[in-house]
Amino acid sequence: MDRRDFLASTAKSIAALTIANSIAYGAGEMQAKKKRLAMVGTSGRGIRMWGKSVIEDYGDLFEFVGLCDINPGRMEFAKKYMDVACPVFADFGKMVAQTKPDTIIVTTVDAYHHQYITKGMELGCDIITEKPMTIDETKCQEILDAERKTKRKCIVTFNYRYAPHRQKIKELLMQNVIGKVTSVDFHWYLDTFHGADYFRRWHRLREKSGSLLVHKATHHFDLLNWWLDSDPAEVFAYGALEFYGRNNSFRNDKCRGCPYTDKCKYYMDITKDQIIMDLYDANEKY
Repeated sequence: MDRRDFLASTAKSIAALTIANSIAYGAGEMQAKKKRLAMVGTSGRGIRMWGKSVIEDYGDLFEFVGLCDINPGRMEFAKKYMDVACPVFADFGKMVAQTKPDTIIVTTVDAYHHQYITKGMELGCDIITEKPMTIDETKCQEILDAERKTKRKCIVTFNYRYAPHRQKIKELLMQNVIGKVTSVDFHWYLDTFHGADYFRRWHRLREKSGSLLVHKATHHFDLLNWWLDSDPAEVFAYGALEFYGRNNSFRNDKCRGCPYTDKCKYYMDITKDQIIMDLYDANEKY
């Protein structure tokens, strides 16, 4: 199994488990009544990881009562793919008012997370958002202020924690196997195959993702915070675009119709993924 297939197969179960652990249990006991979920942003990750897998694995605990997106075609496909019968909405406030969800799952473009997180909490809902929670310190402060004001809960789904070997490291640290940790040196090298994924999509735009430093490194900072049960006092970073974009000898605006497919090792043929074709290609007209 290659890396892409492995991530796709494991991520779905991780997402379902994350949501189940986050909101299905109160005071150690399973809630008798199904939790009402709504989702804003019918992205590929949204409907696969946080939609279909949750219904398949925990349909006895949760029900989707609404989907929200600016693309009507994608919402209709999401309903079929997730096998749900809930109404769809272009207006977020209207969806919340009519469907009265307990929890809203936010899987939009990163730069818009804060809008739906804060609005959802103001409307009386708890929030589950994919990582990163948001893309800069201003939007982060808006979310923290809204959480304090509304007394609602915002959970960030750091799915990186749930790989078995990372959970084992956490377990060993909690058991004090190596004693008190006083210093950590942590290096992470992102391979160009996985890195290329981000530069094919909207993540490549700083105003949408906060840059790859935010979108990807969020995982690694969280992993350290979780392992050590500690929060940093200060964080800073240096970065530059050294490999992708205009740094190479040829480029095009997208893979489809690209004249360099025969010599580009990062070419991705999305026609081989029928779900992506049905979700995105079929609904570009909107």
